[in-house]
Amino acid sequence: MAAKGDIKYLTATKIGLVKKKYCRFKKNGIKYIDYKDPEFLLKFINEQGKIYPRRLTGNSLKYQRKIAQAVKRARHLSLLPYVADLLK
Repeated sequence: MAAKGDIKYLTATKIGLVKKKYCRFKKNGIKYIDYKDPEFLLKFINEQGKIYPRRLTGNSLKYQRKIAQAVKRARHLSLLPYVADLLK
């Protein structure tokens, strides 16, 4: 029989190990998001071609809107696909 203080877990507990999300644009001082750079915009698009939400990327509202606009412009100019299977 295990003693009262001998609690063992199957996996390590993740109490207090949650990373703080931050806006990479505010941190690096980026003012303009270039829609002509598809490699950079691919970081904000999943495999199906959908734009990642703010809660996953950690971007602020201002820059998430700029990213969405840049992705839409790149799609319009055929730099990025609208729909893709296994884009990455």
